[in-house]
Amino acid sequence: MEHSQIFVASRQRKKKSIVILAVMLLLIIIAFIVSMNSGHMKLGPITVLKTLFGYGTKQQSIILFEFRLPRIVISMLVGAGLAVSGCILQGISRNALADPGILGINAGAGLMVMLYISFFTTATIGSIFLVPVIALIGAGVTAALIYTLAYKKNEGISPIRLILTGIAVAAGISSVMIVLTLKLNPDKYQMVATWLAGSIWGANWSYVLSLLPWIVILLPLAMYKAKIMNVLSLGDQMAAGLGAPIERERIILLAIAVGLSGASVAVSGGIGFVGLIGPHLAKRIVGPQHQFLIPASALVGSLLMLVSDTVGRVILQPSEIPTGIVVAVLGAPYFLYLLAKSKS
Repeated sequence: MEHSQIFVASRQRKKKSIVILAVMLLLIIIAFIVSMNSGHMKLGPITVLKTLFGYGTKQQSIILFEFRLPRIVISMLVGAGLAVSGCILQGISRNALADPGILGINAGAGLMVMLYISFFTTATIGSIFLVPVIALIGAGVTAALIYTLAYKKNEGISPIRLILTGIAVAAGISSVMIVLTLKLNPDKYQMVATWLAGSIWGANWSYVLSLLPWIVILLPLAMYKAKIMNVLSLGDQMAAGLGAPIERERIILLAIAVGLSGASVAVSGGIGFVGLIGPHLAKRIVGPQHQFLIPASALVGSLLMLVSDTVGRVILQPSEIPTGIVVAVLGAPYFLYLLAKSKS
């Protein structure tokens, strides 16, 4: 009887999670349509629909296909990448405050990208596809440094030590970036400042294609590791008792998180809090099982980035607020709430 009740309850949770994921997908579609209709140059819903099917004017086609759609797609991909990266980091560190920004991984990727765009041109197709690789190198080196500093022989990785080490490394990298920006010429400084504020600066199809392979490969890989993450969330002793190779799996998952955050940062700049808020909201609506938590985090992150980017584009027309600032306005109070809750 008890086994039957557990099975029924598990089935009900699964159906509920699938319904919630479907609702999230519907909200993203609605936000997608609203974003296509929003901007300095007004395009009504009917005009957008006609333009999508090739019946718009040349100007309408350029606005929709060359400016708005690439930016919308990048926002969604970046949101999914950062949120799933945060979900993985929170899972392997067992710390609710972990995300690629707080741990310093975004800062490491940002430093390498800043150096690259400061001293080299990014106008060619080849260099555009090189930017995510550059960001991945920076994120990977930073993650390896944090992991090495936080690791203790015979103890492994302590969640608290990992977070504190990440914060310290992020602070150091941010200081280096500030010093470097002071030495740039005015044109490069403006570009770097915009990037650091978290702007979807690579808003064309070349940047979409440079980011897409990383998301398409690493998101399914994260899903494949969902059961391992469920085991790791039980704690190291329990996971070891169940036969899980803890350190090996933790390194693989960390590499996935680094790849997602590094590639996302390469085209979005220093956008924080998405990796923090996305997994938390997802956990509230679908629960802690990573089979549902990872896709829910991706959807919540995509929706958050898409809404934030749309708000940033329309709230002060014809000027524009960087997406990172809009996300920070939403994320900072939530971070303080989590911090207060963790203390209690």
